[in-house]
Formats: sequence, C-alpha cells, structure tokens
Amino acid sequence: MKKVVSIVLNNFKNDSRVLKECISMQQAGYDVRVVALHEAGLLEKETIQNIPVHRIRLKTRGWSKHSFIQIIKYVEFMLRFIKNYRKTDYIHCNGLELLFVSVLLKWLTFGRAKIVYDAHEFETEKSGMKHWEKKVSHVMERTLINQADQVLSVSEGIALEYAKRYNISKPDLVMNCPFFVDVPKRDLFRQRFQIGSDKKIFLYQGGLYRGRGLEMMIHAFRQIQREDVVLVIMGFGELEGMVTQAANTTANIFYHEAVAPDVLLQYTASADIGISFIENICLSYYYCVPNKFFEYAMAGLPILVSNSHELKKFTEYYQCGSVVQEYTVASLLDGIERILQMDLAELSHNSRKMAKIHSWQEQEKILLHAYEGLAL
Repeated sequence: MKKVVSIVLNNFKNDSRVLKECISMQQAGYDVRVVALHEAGLLEKETIQNIPVHRIRLKTRGWSKHSFIQIIKYVEFMLRFIKNYRKTDYIHCNGLELLFVSVLLKWLTFGRAKIVYDAHEFETEKSGMKHWEKKVSHVMERTLINQADQVLSVSEGIALEYAKRYNISKPDLVMNCPFFVDVPKRDLFRQRFQIGSDKKIFLYQGGLYRGRGLEMMIHAFRQIQREDVVLVIMGFGELEGMVTQAANTTANIFYHEAVAPDVLLQYTASADIGISFIENICLSYYYCVPNKFFEYAMAGLPILVSNSHELKKFTEYYQCGSVVQEYTVASLLDGIERILQMDLAELSHNSRKMAKIHSWQEQEKILLHAYEGLAL
C-alpha cells in the first residue's frame, strides 16, 4: 500500500479541501496521513474522519514572530518532518511554503518520494502580500516547481497562468467543491430573525474578511429603496465587529454566527439568493472560485457574483445567476434589482445542475487519476 503524507502549515482544524482529498485517497487504497503544526489545546496525534493526523510540536512555537525567528521555526518543522517521514512514497504538498521541505525530502530519498504540489490559490499573488514577498515567492516557485512530479490547481485561470509563467504542463484542475448531496429547502433564518415570507433573503456566507465585498454589501442594503429584501451575513473573521454593528443598526441586515459544517447547508438552503462578491484586489482573488459559490449552488440558490474571471465564467455559462459589472455600491444595487427581475426558479435549477457537474465526487476522479499517473 503506497504511503501518502499530506503536509500543511496550519493546525488542521478547518482545512476542508485537504480532508476531502485524504478521504478520497484513503478510499482508493492509499495509506494516508496529515502532518500539521501543533497548537495549544489540540492533540498531537488524533484521527479525524478516519484520517490519522500528526501535529508536529515545535520547541520554538512560542518564540517571537520576527521574520528571522519564523525561519528558525520553519527549519525545526522541516527537520522533524524529514526525520519522521523519509519512508513515504508521495508527499502531497499543500502550498508554496512547504515546497522546499518537500523537494528536500525528495532529494534525500534519491527521488523515490514523489511530490504532488497542490497550489490552493495563486501562491505568488495572494491578498496582502508585499512587493518583496511576491518577488521572493515567485523566485522560489520558479526554482522548485519543476521538482514536483504533479501540479494541481484550484481554478482554470490559475492553471493556465502557471503553465505560461513556468513553462510547465498545465496543472490538473481539482476545484474545491463540496460533496454533492440533495439539500431540501429550509427556513432557519426566517424563524431566527422573524423575516416575513414576502421578503427575499440575500445570503453572504463565509469568512468576514476584507476583499469579500462585505463593506459594499452593507452600504448597498443601507441605501436600498426596496422593502422586500434583506441581507443575512453569516461567518466569522476580522470584520465581525463591523458586521454586528451594521446588523444592530440596520433593519434589513442580520448577522448569524458561524455554524458547524455538518449543519451549514441547512442554513444555506434557508436563503433565497447567494452573494459571492470577491473583489479584484489580487490575481489570486480574480481567478478564484470560492467553495461557498458551489455550496450556494448545491442548495439551489441563484447567485449574484462580482465581475471576476472565474465567477463570471461559471455564472454566465450555467446561467445560474447574475454578474455585477463594477465594484461599486451603485453597480451592486443595480445587480440586486436585475437578479430579482429574473426567473429565480430557473436560476435555482441551473445552480443545482452546475453543483452536480462540479461536485467533489467528480473532482476526486481527477485527483486519483493524477496519482495513478505517478505510478506509471
């Protein structure tokens, strides 16, 4: 049985993509485990949905967050990882930060350990990266990516950019889609907030961070003249204070705390229209296809999206929603009005159709085919 180590540089509490990949590979007959970073309050070793997890405990963990100290922490993590996992067959490298240690382990095993480089986003073009960080990341990726035996990407646009930038074969596209399940309509938001059946519920679901259009959504629903629409914002993150303040002072805006993944879709199905308003603040965002987009679709929601490359492409191709042309409050208000004039039942049907075509059940076939190619 071939051994696969999926390595992440986080505590592996909420990494749904990695967990889905590991479950799929385990069911296909691979011996899979996750290696992550230990954090206070978490077990060093445990099993999550039948996947063994080893969180490496660092002696340097509590040291300063100064850049030089961070390098020392990385070196400690690298040494402990190599010491424990030199007998692995495949290193599933999740993100650019771990490509160096993956390549080093490959060299130390004289090429026996093969690398699957899983770029979870446009790794050198992330939100918030400084100019020098982009430069260093680009040099690192360009230098190391040819050592990977297989490269995976999360969107078509990013895959094409990688092939062009690094003169490599186009990476296999494994999108971060949920397992497809039938999701019956629910009314949890109406019950919780006493929202009348005559009102349409627009839902933003996900991280409360900058770059997701939250500020514009709040401004738009504060200005909107219609009385038959409300906005529910659900999630957690750095903008939670701003969101709760808006909900406390605006009659048509409501905030719902994040819920457990196993009940999340019941809440998604309690809305009428989903909003995915990713802003074009970096190439990684411009080319992204958020997993929430597919969750909206699986719950049968028509989707109002920003004019970013991948979101526009999917929405227009499957005719499952409407595209807001500009990143302005006025354009968002126009988009809200436009989608309300469309046939919502037809959009809902098309959303479910898209979600089934791009479910995890389909994505895992691509993942497993990529691994089968490494064995040839």
